[in-house]
Amino acid sequence: MTNTQLTHIQIDNYGPWTVTPEPRREMDLQTLQSRLFADLAQFVGNRGGYVFFTRFDNMVAVTNGLDRTDHELLQESVGNRYPVTLSLGVGVDEIPVEALETATAGVQAAGSAQDAERTEVLAGEFHTGQAADDLHIAHFDVDDATGKYTDRLNEFDTFIQIEQGYAALMRYMREEHGALSFFVGGDNIIAVCPELSPATYQAAIDAVEAEVGVELKVGVGTAPSPHEAGFAAKHALEDCRHRGTAVEFAATDSPTLSTD
Repeated sequence: MTNTQLTHIQIDNYGPWTVTPEPRREMDLQTLQSRLFADLAQFVGNRGGYVFFTRFDNMVAVTNGLDRTDHELLQESVGNRYPVTLSLGVGVDEIPVEALETATAGVQAAGSAQDAERTEVLAGEFHTGQAADDLHIAHFDVDDATGKYTDRLNEFDTFIQIEQGYAALMRYMREEHGALSFFVGGDNIIAVCPELSPATYQAAIDAVEAEVGVELKVGVGTAPSPHEAGFAAKHALEDCRHRGTAVEFAATDSPTLSTD
């Protein structure tokens, strides 16, 4: 059975802090955000999870395998080393967006993101299912991004093309399947998904190409932890490149769907 545990990470009272006692230098804020993300990625990644930066003051983590103690330790570590604190909401569901809704509701119920009295909330329930439970990670990238964009266009126009593909995929996967897709740099997008068929992934790729003209391919992995599922997805994506296909599942997953 598929169960995804998601953690909504929100910096407490961040907006007011950035302008108190007066507006702070933007590059100082960017440095803090990037260092905080790096520390969160290392902490969660060392425990087999994934973190995605979304808006930086809010982040989303796939935390299958992390329990309440891990989350408390994360809050303590950040509180000891940064001038800001974190509130965390946790949700579990077969549909990723439903897990995130639960996680977010737990944080919101404790107070506003700009409430100075709300600090280090830890809300929600943790996944306690069987070890055989799994989750699904899909790793998309743009087909021949280097040849089509990077080596032909200036960086900003390349960025526009990649972001258009990401935006179209993000909307489609969320609206059609409750999946959550995150840009992770370069031309790569990682999606946390419910169980979907090869034909369903092909339909998503076709929808993005029809909407914005960006061609994608995807590898899909299934495993109990985000790291294991994501690593399997990366290998499946390499199979796409070698076989000239648009959709590949890792060897232990569903059959592949060829574009031939």
